[in-house]
Amino acid sequence: MDKAKIRLSQKESELVANADWILTKNGILQKAKYILEYLQGQQQQFFSSHPAAVPAEVMAISPKISKGENYKGLPYLVLDFPRFFDREDHFAVRCMFWWGNFFSITLHLSGIYKTKYENKMEASFMFLKEEGFFISVGEDQWEHHFETTNYRQLNKMNQDEFRKHLAGRNFIKLAKRFPLEQWEDAGDILLASFCKMINWLGS
Repeated sequence: MDKAKIRLSQKESELVANADWILTKNGILQKAKYILEYLQGQQQQFFSSHPAAVPAEVMAISPKISKGENYKGLPYLVLDFPRFFDREDHFAVRCMFWWGNFFSITLHLSGIYKTKYENKMEASFMFLKEEGFFISVGEDQWEHHFETTNYRQLNKMNQDEFRKHLAGRNFIKLAKRFPLEQWEDAGDILLASFCKMINWLGS
């Protein structure tokens, strides 16, 4: 065995001998999960009084919180609700915690749902722009980072560019991100954005 390939740096040696940072990390992830569980409960209450806000088949599937350790090397948690992922037809609202980066909320539409809401999105350009949304510009609809290869701020587009962009895509993702410094209010911030988003779709 080549020892050079498995040698630890000084920082790595300190960390591997210290269990506290892993326990702290696990505690943070559990608290992030609590935030998403709170959000899920509030979303379900919202839909109890707005049962027709989204298509019925979308509401037939239960919420799901997923956890991973390696989105671009970092841990994450996502809450998908409502969620409907068919082969071509996608309708989902995804709320995400990404370690070291942000909380985010994303509306993901493709297939029949992109067709259904495309005119509403086009007519709502100024609203979406003023709300601070980004729009997906990348080719992979399962990427969630906000680098310029994946998302573009709507305040950097005009309405004609937006219209052409909607028409030329087979999926649309509208997203907002919130800094981790807003941790204590993250659940309520995400909920407010969620309610505004669903009310807009159903209006």
